[in-house]
Amino acid sequence: MATSIVGFPRLGEFRELKFTTEKYFRGEIEEAALVETAKELRRKHWNLVKKAGISEIPSNDFSHYDNVLDTAFLLNVVPKAVQDLDLTDLERYFALARGYQGEKGDVRALPMKKWFNTNYHYIVPKFEKETKVELASQKIFEEFTEAKDQGLLTRPVLIGPFTFLQLADYEEGTVATDYLNDIVTTYQAVFERLAELGAEKIQLDEPSLVKDLSPEEKTLFLTIYKQLLADKKGLAILLQTYFGDVRDVYADLIALPIDGLGLDFVEGKKTLDLVSTGFPSDKVLYAGIVNGKNIWRNDYANSLAILEKIPADKVHLTTSCSLLHVPFTTANEELEEDILQHFAFAVEKLAELRDLDTILAGGGTDSLAANKALFTRERVGKNIGLANRIASLTDQDYTRLPAFSEREKLQAERLNLPNLPTTTIGSFPQTAEVRDTRLAFRKGNISAQAYDAFVAKQIDDWIHWQEEVDFDVLVHGEFERNDMVEYFGQNLSGYLFSKNGWVQSYGMRGVKPPIIWGDVTRLQPITVKWSSYAQSRTNKPVKGMLTGPVTILNWSFPREDISIKESTLQIALAIKEEVLDLEAAGIKIIQIDEAALREKLPLRRSDWYEDYLDWAIPAFRLVHATVAPDTQIHTHMCYSEFTDIIPAIDNMDADVISFEASRSNLVILDELKAQNFQTQVGPGVYDIHSPRVPAEGEIDQTIQAILAKVPGRKVWINPDCGLKTRGIKETRESLVRLVEAAKSARQKIQQ
Repeated sequence: MATSIVGFPRLGEFRELKFTTEKYFRGEIEEAALVETAKELRRKHWNLVKKAGISEIPSNDFSHYDNVLDTAFLLNVVPKAVQDLDLTDLERYFALARGYQGEKGDVRALPMKKWFNTNYHYIVPKFEKETKVELASQKIFEEFTEAKDQGLLTRPVLIGPFTFLQLADYEEGTVATDYLNDIVTTYQAVFERLAELGAEKIQLDEPSLVKDLSPEEKTLFLTIYKQLLADKKGLAILLQTYFGDVRDVYADLIALPIDGLGLDFVEGKKTLDLVSTGFPSDKVLYAGIVNGKNIWRNDYANSLAILEKIPADKVHLTTSCSLLHVPFTTANEELEEDILQHFAFAVEKLAELRDLDTILAGGGTDSLAANKALFTRERVGKNIGLANRIASLTDQDYTRLPAFSEREKLQAERLNLPNLPTTTIGSFPQTAEVRDTRLAFRKGNISAQAYDAFVAKQIDDWIHWQEEVDFDVLVHGEFERNDMVEYFGQNLSGYLFSKNGWVQSYGMRGVKPPIIWGDVTRLQPITVKWSSYAQSRTNKPVKGMLTGPVTILNWSFPREDISIKESTLQIALAIKEEVLDLEAAGIKIIQIDEAALREKLPLRRSDWYEDYLDWAIPAFRLVHATVAPDTQIHTHMCYSEFTDIIPAIDNMDADVISFEASRSNLVILDELKAQNFQTQVGPGVYDIHSPRVPAEGEIDQTIQAILAKVPGRKVWINPDCGLKTRGIKETRESLVRLVEAAKSARQKIQQ
């Protein structure tokens, strides 16, 4: 058998691309230096994959920011207003990714959404009426040639035309089929150019095929591919899917004149059943058998049992999805070997593919025996008391009384806030000084007393600043926290932490998901100390800031030996204890962030409730169900499509929900209105993931657009997310404009 991977991490073993790109953003290096670093990383990664013995190596899986945005530039799906600016191609690219504000223009970043059921975010391209789809970028050809010059014949990777059209936005008056013929012609131009350069195969990624497909969507897909495959320009076409199964189109797929079909045998609930009905002998099945989204070792016996049931004549072993979603390698970790042996990051997954291939060829006896021994031993014990606690939960434990309408009145009396109250989502800029001081404390280079004095000073300064600007509800800024999940995990039993386990989230932003190793309980109060301190420094309410149980689970690498439902309920009980301690300490408003609520929502609507929402929503309610009626519970969500689960969100029974809306043009508000949403809302009025400061009047216009759709008494004014990654100057300028705009709108309401 041959081996392959869908894609490889691109930030670098030590996040070299991130740090170099940030230097470029700060103007410390020229574009040429960034381009050279990227070239060196690609060379290193290709040769690493080759050295691991992988037969087919992908190219063009690298990106300076996002592969969907890369595809938009390839196809010329770039706003004309940006094309006309006096910027280099790379400057235009970054302008659409993160915004641009300078002497050459003012560009708002394109919307950003979650990539299917992952914590990766893609940039949403937009088709305009005047968009002319045509070949407009050389990236895919240049990277193929780069690899070829190094003696590597790679398989270029490209977002498929159907998925690209499905993910894109469209100017009013346009639809996907308006661009179909030009899309097909341009993809065929890509095929032709690659064939001229010596390519033999191309991988077209079509993850949209694993979602529920309407008859119209299925027709669109088949129309595209029947035209596209009519002239493959001599290339072999691998159609790659991941994140689920292709039950809606499997029969159609195997009937198409493609040369290979990539299927997910990890998350695809029905993939084996589908393949068992038959697979054509003239096609190669790329079997995604090694999990590309989690870090646990592959169970070889289980994988071999699946592979033995596959009736295909030609099978290549591959990953279930791109390895973009796992860290680079365990080689740089400092965990004990007894623990580390259970983990496989990207590099180690290459070895797992090689092992499975060797075993299937009749070798690998020692590897198989060692793997069986690893899975035979008990890894961690069970907390019987915790299990009994969960088993004894009743409906009453998930129900908050009295009803929202009555709580709303009690909270209004207690808090006495104005119309359109202003607040922020939680964090303030984490400067180099903040990060360096926290690291010095963690390494024992400064005392606990000195560290506490530093954190207190940061809180004092920002509390004073918020009062000076006249925010209504303050936050302490989270200067003591490194990450909204890791910080909590460090105070919970059952968690482990990697040293270099970074995973790309969006752009150059990396996160280091903690690992759920065993049963989870709270070891001690986590946030009470600094929340109480901040509240003591002001007469205005200060929000207690927590991360919710579903997000803690979804932004961790979860266990595979128990259900994610059970793990989430364990976390929920721990966070519930924290909520009650904050309330007892006099905190009147407690925000429990569920930024990642949508992340593990099944991609198929038919699975939403039974497989996820029926326990995820109650897990959130479990956390806050027993607080007093006049304690106000907030939650926050960001960068996902929530419009189709509005009833479930309302059922979380929070008192206020803030969410990202600035990049998505407030479209969620229409659905809130249609669904008679009861909870108070804080739609983000400006985009914090861009360094640009909202222009004069920009936030005012956004607030008026909100008030046209939501009653003023239900609206909060806030940014769309936390401000940890932003600079102090831009943050303060933006927030001053936010408060001024809120006050102006408040006066208009009163008039």
